[in-house]
Amino acid sequence: MKRFFYVLLTLVILIFWSSCRKDFDFSPSTGNLTFSKDTVYLDTVFTNIGSSTYNLKVYNRSDDDISIPSVRLAEGEASNYRLNVDGMPGKVFENVELLANDSLFIFIETTFDIASVVAADNQFIYTDAIEFDSGNNLQKVELVTLVKDAVFIFPDRDNSTGIIETLTFDVDGDGTPDQTNLQGRFLEDSELTFTNEKPYVIYGFAAVDDGDVLTIEAGARVHFHANSGLLVTNNASLKVNGALSTDQDLLENEVIFEGDRLEPIFEDVPGQWSAIYLFNGSVDNDINYATIKNSTVGILCEGDQSASEDKLTITNSQIYNSSNFGILARATSITAENLVINNSGQSSFAGTFGGKYNFTHCTLANYWNSSFRQFPSVLVNNFFVNPDNSVLTNNLEEANFNNCIIYGNDNAEIDASSENGSDFNFKFTNCLIRYDVNNSPLNFNDITRFDNIILNDDPDFKLPFENDMRIGDNSAANAQGNPMFVIPTDLLGMNRSTPSDLGAYQHTTLDED
Repeated sequence: MKRFFYVLLTLVILIFWSSCRKDFDFSPSTGNLTFSKDTVYLDTVFTNIGSSTYNLKVYNRSDDDISIPSVRLAEGEASNYRLNVDGMPGKVFENVELLANDSLFIFIETTFDIASVVAADNQFIYTDAIEFDSGNNLQKVELVTLVKDAVFIFPDRDNSTGIIETLTFDVDGDGTPDQTNLQGRFLEDSELTFTNEKPYVIYGFAAVDDGDVLTIEAGARVHFHANSGLLVTNNASLKVNGALSTDQDLLENEVIFEGDRLEPIFEDVPGQWSAIYLFNGSVDNDINYATIKNSTVGILCEGDQSASEDKLTITNSQIYNSSNFGILARATSITAENLVINNSGQSSFAGTFGGKYNFTHCTLANYWNSSFRQFPSVLVNNFFVNPDNSVLTNNLEEANFNNCIIYGNDNAEIDASSENGSDFNFKFTNCLIRYDVNNSPLNFNDITRFDNIILNDDPDFKLPFENDMRIGDNSAANAQGNPMFVIPTDLLGMNRSTPSDLGAYQHTTLDED
């Protein structure tokens, strides 16, 4: 009986409450809507690539439930913008209801073909507006997007099967082409020079074929879609010919490798694309004045440690925000000068399974803070562990780090591990190193391995978590260089002092931000 009474009472209350409400008597809007933004900037997109989704919040700050007679794009169905209003997609909406003192979300996207207009400097500002109501009650929110033209490089797709072209090349070095599962294609002869006239957008792997040389000129911008990259195959070469800007605080003539999402939210997101892959057998690769950012591995360089010329020479360059490794080297040979690597999910530089490595005036740091990392900034070893846990070894012929800064936000920022059976030769000379470890397995008193080392003192980086690795007046690296290994100018073209500072930068007085 008591339960029946409570049910009856509840029904009476609901009937009384609903009879008193006027929520569903919607009156026409009077042009008094307010918005979270007067203009929605959709940032920069490449032609024919969809933008991110942006939002606009619409407020009814009155005490009346209203119906907006129309919400529409000014260009109507012809607009290149797309809307989603209260969960409904479209470009024109009628009688959009909005309760008193409530709000609704409008989500906005665009895709635009720049070929449909005459663009200046390969870019075009596309605009439209969202119109609310009409006549005297008309209100508008402007929409603005910068659309950039680009050179697109992508593999073929079979129209009947939908299968995307994959690369075939000699993977195992036996002289026979091997089918791989890497989606991509080899660059045509006409595509072997990247200029600064338009950005390049790459889908899949753009591969350099046997005997070819890919030359990338100063100021070029190379953008990669997800899981995409550059692949330099047997007997092929990569030449990146960036240059120093006349403004020493800028590197606008450098070559930039990054993802294809241009919105600010993606500016420093790691792992947006795969890698620059210098495959076993590629030769004489040179990178000068480049920034490589937001990849999975900045550079994957493997094999050919006994080649007459180093497999890779990289100078005056920066590698940031690699979700795994800045440079992952396997049984190869690398010379690096004025190189900065920072913010890597594992190591900034890993020289594994032996090889030959010479780094001079480099800043090899790691201030990764997106997740736990297993490895230090710099790792060298002479072995490889197979999936069955068997161990292969190979000679680490040399791993020399001269006038370098090796630092980060972990206690131990170097690791040198070896297995018996192969040579293991390494030396750090005049380096500032973070290694704050009790019972260290490394003997810093062994001058055959560690000569004139500064341990754990402050390098005075300007903004290490924001990849600004310049050093200031209070840096422990100042005037600590060995004159035998001096590079005359730093990464920004500044003359080095005598004695020189350690790392890729000559110290300056840093502004307080």
